[in-house]
Amino acid sequence: MGGGSYSRKKGARSKIKKYKKKAWLCHRAKDTDQIQDELEKSAETGVPAGKFEYDDELPGGGQFYCVETGKHFADAKALADHKKSRYYKRRCKELKEEKYTQAMAEAAGGMTKEKLPPAHGGKKST
Repeated sequence: MGGGSYSRKKGARSKIKKYKKKAWLCHRAKDTDQIQDELEKSAETGVPAGKFEYDDELPGGGQFYCVETGKHFADAKALADHKKSRYYKRRCKELKEEKYTQAMAEAAGGMTKEKLPPAHGGKKST
């Protein structure tokens, strides 16, 4: 059934900005600072960050989760292969770096917090 012609050309949506943005957002990985927050929180509470209850909607029931990249896998072999990949190793390297804070951003933007001495030496006029 349905051997008719297709009304739209292939790739017709490739130039539509909102379609591209939606497609990009749904596959976007977690940011480094979000993962660092999760790891800090798990260290404080003592509960492992990658611990999930069984969920049918997640791959592998949510039992095979990589904390560093924030991805679920179907089985233990897929997770082990992922941990050998270049993407995983790069992400681990990024997570070892210091967190980027608001103070660092302001310093980079030239908004210093240092207190300068008065311009005229603080002389009092009589």
